[in-house]
Amino acid sequence: THTNYDYSSSSSNLNVSKNVNSLLKEAKKFLGTPYKYGGDTKSGMDCSGFVKNAFNQFNIDLPRTSKEMASRGERVSSSDAKPGDLIFFKNGGSRVINHVGIVIEVDGDDIKFIHSATSKGVSINSTKEAYYSKGFVQINRVYDRQVL
Repeated sequence: THTNYDYSSSSSNLNVSKNVNSLLKEAKKFLGTPYKYGGDTKSGMDCSGFVKNAFNQFNIDLPRTSKEMASRGERVSSSDAKPGDLIFFKNGGSRVINHVGIVIEVDGDDIKFIHSATSKGVSINSTKEAYYSKGFVQINRVYDRQVL
């Protein structure tokens, strides 16, 4: 079912071959943007502001916080992760989800993702890194992959 999807029109479904690449291209335009808590513009953005902004380009309206985003879409196993999926973390000893990124590449159990990190702003990291491996929680697909 599509009950968890929040599409403003049917044309907003991400086409796997074309639109996922467009989404990743859009996301990568923000590389180097500084981290700013509560920010969602090129002058500074936090993790959820970054993700929300990237998906807005495709008329996919996500909630404002990573914790709320984690309840959207369909949860998939890390072995089924695909570029364009959302990846969630409980970082810094948090008991609740407090960080989100966008999967950009999957190579076996190494998942690379783009996100806005407090230390580096919008950057690319990997679940192979101890900090992210430790905090990893789940992956969600928030768009319809059936549209080919």
